[in-house]
Amino acid sequence: MDNNREFLMRRLHSLLGVIPIGLFLTQHLIVNHFATQGVEAFNQAAHFLANLPFVIFLEIFVIYLPLMYHAFYGLYIAFTAKNNPGHYSYMRNILFVAQRYTGVFLVVFIAWHVFETRFQVAIGAAEADFNMMENILSNPFMFAFYVLGVLSATFHLANGLWSFFVTWGITVSEKAQRYSTYFTLLVFIVLSIIGIRALFAFI
Repeated sequence: MDNNREFLMRRLHSLLGVIPIGLFLTQHLIVNHFATQGVEAFNQAAHFLANLPFVIFLEIFVIYLPLMYHAFYGLYIAFTAKNNPGHYSYMRNILFVAQRYTGVFLVVFIAWHVFETRFQVAIGAAEADFNMMENILSNPFMFAFYVLGVLSATFHLANGLWSFFVTWGITVSEKAQRYSTYFTLLVFIVLSIIGIRALFAFI
């Protein structure tokens, strides 16, 4: 692949991982967290999103197309990339590898999640409400699968943010990258708590 083209594709991959995918993930977890306030609170939040103006346009161009590009190009990176150059720490290399593994797992998890939820709604087999998620998560194996999915997604976003800041020249110095590590760790913890609390609210 031409170096300039690959550079631009990696930049786009990095950008889409934060905007809009990262923002969508954050919003999705927050909406799910309404389940902790009861059935009616979650159903109202889900109904509001489902009835936004131009919702199909938003889903296709703001969620699905960016997500597909990020996923498929991410798979290409995962199966062709070598470990980070030596100027990164051992821990950073471990996180680099974990980023690849969680990315591959998330392709499977998200495809299954969309099939179980959005696709079932589209064919009229189910309604996007509290009962849908309650039925899915009543299976202990599926609950564990979703816990792993949430933790993989929050880690992938948080660690991806760190790489995004470096890639786009936002954190150049070692000090800036250290503070970025603290910030992205906080993002991982907060979003994980929100996501896991929501899952437990459905059971």
